[in-house]
Amino acid sequence: MPRSKNDFWVGLFVLIGAAALVFLALQSANLLSLNLQRGYRITAQFDNIGGLKPKAAVRSAGVLVGRVASIGFDDQRFQARVVLDMDTRYQFPKDSSMKILTSGLLGEQYIGIEAGASEQNLAAGDNVTATQGAVVLENLIGQFLYNSAADGGKK
Repeated sequence: MPRSKNDFWVGLFVLIGAAALVFLALQSANLLSLNLQRGYRITAQFDNIGGLKPKAAVRSAGVLVGRVASIGFDDQRFQARVVLDMDTRYQFPKDSSMKILTSGLLGEQYIGIEAGASEQNLAAGDNVTATQGAVVLENLIGQFLYNSAADGGKK
């Protein structure tokens, strides 16, 4: 059975379409980043990181300024150690604070940075100590129920 040029072109377009779908799936799941610029790496210590995952966004004022490189456990301080890859275009003061936030009601978690007022900026290898961990919904519900029961017993 002879093959025509149309078979070649159809096969080529099918392969390009499949590659585009794989690219979009990886990009939407934050599993692929095409940032070729090298940034600076800093660490932060958190009491509770909740559902934070590697490659999660690091944002300041809603702007993407970096990504979470890795998450580990510091067995000396018994805290989570989060390593961040920051974009070199954005410099933050050394006394900046970080908190773990959630986008939407049940959305993904990310790290928010609030700039400080120090004259010196964060550099590669610095450790941020002014952090606030994730708000765990189960803990809030438990505190509410405990306080409601305590108030109900007094009336």
